[in-house]
Amino acid sequence: MASRPVRLAPRPAFLAGRETALMELRTRLAAEGRPGPQIVVLHGLGGMGKTSLAVEYAHRHSHTYGLIWQLAAQDPTTLSAQLGELAVLLGVRDLVDAADPVTQVHAALAARADSWLLIIDNAIDAVALRTVLPPVGQGHVIVTSRSAHWPSIQGWEVSALDGDIAADFLISRTASDRDDHEAARRVAEQLGGLPLALEQAAAYLSATGRTLDDYLGLLNDQRAELLAHGDPTGYDQRVASTWSLTLDQLQHATPIAIALLRLLACYSPDDIPIGLLLTGHRQPAHHHRPLGPDQGEVVRRLAPLFDSPFVVDEAVTALGRYSLISPPVQGLTSIHRLVQAITLDHLSAEGSSNSGPGRSGLRLLEWRRVAAMLLETKIPQDPDQPASWPAYARLLPHAHATLGLGSSGMRKMLSYLEASGDYTTARTLCRQIYDATREIHGTEHPATIASRGLLAVLTGRAGDAISAREQFADLLPLVRRVSGSQHPTTLHVWTNFAHWTGLAGDAVGARDEFATLLPLQQMSGPEHPDTLTVRTELAYWTGQAGDVAGARDQFATLLPVRERVQGPEHPDTLTVRTELAYWTGQAGNRAGARDQFATLLRVRERVFGPEHPDTLTVRAHLAYFTGWAGDAVAARNQYTALLPIRERVLGPEHPDTLTVRAHLAYFTGRAGDAARARDQYAALLPIRERVLGPKHPETLATRANLAAWTEKAGNPSRIRDRHVAPPSTHEHPQTARPATADPSQPIDPPHIPASARPISSSTVSPGSSKANGRRPNRWPLAIMWSLALVLASAIAVGVIHALGSGLSLPDTAPSATASDDSTFFTGTWVGTLTRLDSGTVFPVTIPMTKAAEKGTDATTIRWGAKYHCTATLAMKKASDKELTLGLGRVRGDGCKGGVIVLSKQKDNQVSVRVTDADGSVRMSGEASR
Repeated sequence: MASRPVRLAPRPAFLAGRETALMELRTRLAAEGRPGPQIVVLHGLGGMGKTSLAVEYAHRHSHTYGLIWQLAAQDPTTLSAQLGELAVLLGVRDLVDAADPVTQVHAALAARADSWLLIIDNAIDAVALRTVLPPVGQGHVIVTSRSAHWPSIQGWEVSALDGDIAADFLISRTASDRDDHEAARRVAEQLGGLPLALEQAAAYLSATGRTLDDYLGLLNDQRAELLAHGDPTGYDQRVASTWSLTLDQLQHATPIAIALLRLLACYSPDDIPIGLLLTGHRQPAHHHRPLGPDQGEVVRRLAPLFDSPFVVDEAVTALGRYSLISPPVQGLTSIHRLVQAITLDHLSAEGSSNSGPGRSGLRLLEWRRVAAMLLETKIPQDPDQPASWPAYARLLPHAHATLGLGSSGMRKMLSYLEASGDYTTARTLCRQIYDATREIHGTEHPATIASRGLLAVLTGRAGDAISAREQFADLLPLVRRVSGSQHPTTLHVWTNFAHWTGLAGDAVGARDEFATLLPLQQMSGPEHPDTLTVRTELAYWTGQAGDVAGARDQFATLLPVRERVQGPEHPDTLTVRTELAYWTGQAGNRAGARDQFATLLRVRERVFGPEHPDTLTVRAHLAYFTGWAGDAVAARNQYTALLPIRERVLGPEHPDTLTVRAHLAYFTGRAGDAARARDQYAALLPIRERVLGPKHPETLATRANLAAWTEKAGNPSRIRDRHVAPPSTHEHPQTARPATADPSQPIDPPHIPASARPISSSTVSPGSSKANGRRPNRWPLAIMWSLALVLASAIAVGVIHALGSGLSLPDTAPSATASDDSTFFTGTWVGTLTRLDSGTVFPVTIPMTKAAEKGTDATTIRWGAKYHCTATLAMKKASDKELTLGLGRVRGDGCKGGVIVLSKQKDNQVSVRVTDADGSVRMSGEASR
């Protein structure tokens, strides 16, 4: 061994999932073209298996090196001593020698004719090795380090093990049954694929005889204590001690980095928008509500991060030095799941103990609150704007991790998911909101009914119109019993039931339901917005039931009413114009429909802009009727021009974009290119199957059209048969093939895309954002009532923790106070107000709490569509039966002040009336607690 110096740790006993990494390491070390020794720095989180990887490589390739020497680099003194030993062994240093051993080793390595390998283990950072790395010689150097700050040509991050590989390791290492693979996978997922944690878990299970399911339960219930048990083979420390030492060092050297780590741990672990979260917060999130003492302490700790970008850089650099977070790329960073879990465990421990160094008593809950407040300030205001969707997509997983289901931020997330066409995810989130609301308030509370209605709508939007109809059918008798047969909420539910009856395939039933509903709705007034909505739907379903001329005539009669009541350029008026043009074409005058859409397009472009979603919908209609007026080539060209705009504005997989692709394919075929139509449908089908689902009506239509155009292009019929699905009860009436149709003929595309068919929004007040240009066809019919009531119930639902980790952040200021005689009124009142002059129904929420001081001007009352009206309340008069408060600091276009009076009706119910300065009643309604 004298001629072949070797100092190397034993070969790892257990090494899994690193074959590709070992080959890559060999490739990097063998690379040519760079002068001097080839250097590779394996960096990553403590416990990632960097040293094991380096040692395994050295053992596998030991025959190719004349010298292999492993050095411990964490302590400079130890490193220098080990280099001295190597210098003596190489014959360039006496036992007692004052010369620098680094220089001596460098000279000896440079003079060697054979190849050599140095492993410099656990280096602090690049600065610490500046004079240690050999400058010349025919050798290789492998450095392991937790620091991520290395030259890009040298650094290589060692990643966690893949889930299946990690699970297989646990099963093999513990001799578990292969049937335990799912439990092993869940353990591996919770441990984040960290090799040290996996080996420690395997050692613990082998020693104790426990099962993987047992370990999973302990991880969930006693994670911090569990990670301090088990003796991992090949590692000097356990997970808990490894990272406790790291965190203690970091706390001593850069305490602001610990504060940042705690903040980041509150979010979802991947792609945290650190750049966005830490900008523009001189006084973070104070607009939500005054901070409690603990939250104020959290903000105080974080304050330096908000004051200087250099402090942020310092903290990020410090965390990167230990690979506790990934290097930020384009403002995004990630934190290992186990680092996140241990950091949160430490916060929980601080909340239960005020003793010991660094203990502050700050609870995890307070850190989560501040993290949620910071996140909410970064959520864009309008989820309907496609330009805001990338920001929503980045923030969505972090909203799930921090925000309560009743928070305004989570409501915006729900609106974003629906607006962007992700109906399946929106339905899932809405289901969570509904379940949580029902658990808190019961099945008959207005907030529960509202979220249940919204869930039904999203069920239909996701492609299951039959289930949507059934859900509204179940909801309707409950609402009738709770609210009465003529209450606005009852009529809205009935409206939605009729609507989804039609979309479920029963156009005649929908028409008859709307015909029955119309006289009841007209009791609100013949020109009430809800009445006009029902008339719009009655006309539409009259046409869908087969009377296209009747539909055209009804819309022709309705149009001047809309123009007089709401104005010629109001979104609802333009919706009726769209329907009139459509049914004009359906009644046989396709050229007339084309011309009406051409005229309407100019109005839409002027009022909303050329790339507004509704403008693009009209362009799609124009292209459609251009084709059916006899010019398929022009229709194809219009769709070709429209498609890239849809893709840019809404995204390439938005349902409306996919509809344009379907129509482009169809009219490409009609223009004479059957083969290209076939290819376009073939490319579209897997996307629709993935985005909408294999049984969605539009997916079924795409599959059928692919089969038909495949046949027309001259391909064997077996190709067509591959794509034709059996008849489905979910087929949409607009895309289902008539039973007598020739199966070789292409199905006509839906006349108006199901996801973009204009629907009246007249249930929204003229002063609302929807009336001022917001997309009017986003929610079917009057479902905005549901969203409004969900908004109204946000405060009440705010105590719900989302999925065990969410956090309520009521976005109201401290509530107004009442006299000692008004205890009954304490609580959050949620209900509706009706404007007596127009009959328009608004949601309202009034938070009231008892306070030591009386009559303070503090709480924020909210009313109006989308709560665009807000005011503070000032106590005027109170008794045990009635509370009178003044409306001050009124904000919102068209919103007025006055006096609001709450009168006790029965337990948990009050009547509400709003009066003007002269005492005349402007609005009245009811609210419940």
